[in-house]
Amino acid sequence: MVQKIGHRGAKGYIPENTLESFQKALDLGVDGIELDVHVCASGELVVFHDFTVDRVTNGSGEVDKLTLSELKTLKIAGELQIPTLAEVFDLINRKCWINVELKGHDTAQPTCELIEKYVTKKGWTYEDFIVSSFQKDELEKTRAHNPKIRLATLSQASVEQALEWADELSAYAIHPHFSLLTDDNIHEAKKKGYKINVWTVNHYEDIQRLEAHIIDGIISDFPDRL
Repeated sequence: MVQKIGHRGAKGYIPENTLESFQKALDLGVDGIELDVHVCASGELVVFHDFTVDRVTNGSGEVDKLTLSELKTLKIAGELQIPTLAEVFDLINRKCWINVELKGHDTAQPTCELIEKYVTKKGWTYEDFIVSSFQKDELEKTRAHNPKIRLATLSQASVEQALEWADELSAYAIHPHFSLLTDDNIHEAKKKGYKINVWTVNHYEDIQRLEAHIIDGIISDFPDRL
C-alpha cells in the first residue's frame, strides 16, 4: 500500500506549513506529513519553505534575519501564523510520521536535538521521523550527530545522484521528483533496500501511473486524492 504524505500539510486546501494545514492533513488521514525548516535569528526552528517571507506572508525579509517574535507578528493569508517545529510536533503528536526537510542552513544540529528531546522525554521513536534535504552537508551533519535518525536524499535532477548520496550516507530513503522515475531506477533503489517517496504529485493520472510502480509513498498537496 502506497503511503499518503501531505506536502507542507495539505497545501492544496490550506496555506502551506501552518498548523491549520497540518491539522487538515491529519483530518484527511495522512500516513506522513512533509514540512520545511529554517533557523530564525533568535535560534528557534521555524516551519517555513522559502528563504524569505515575501511570497507567503504580509512581511518581507530573510527568515534567518528575523527573530521568532518578529516572525510571529507576520500573517499568512491574513490570519495564520508561522509555527515553530516544536509546535508542529506537539500538534501532530505521533498521529503520523513527520518528514523534516532541512531547507535552511545550519538546521541539522537543532533538528537533531529537537528530535532527540521528543524521543527521550516525550515517548516518541526515531521511526516517527525522516530527515531529508537537497543539501548533502546538512544530511552529513545529521548523520554525524545521530546515526539513529533516518535520512532521505532529495533530488530534482537525478535518481542516480539521490542513490549515490544515499549510499554514502547510509540513508533510509530516496525522495526524487516523480518525473524522474523509471522501471530501472526503481528496481535499482529497491535492490539497494531504499524506500522511495516521490513528490509532488497532484493530478489523478500521475497518481494512478505511480501507484502501478513499487514505490512506498507519494507526497501531495491533495493527500485525499491518494
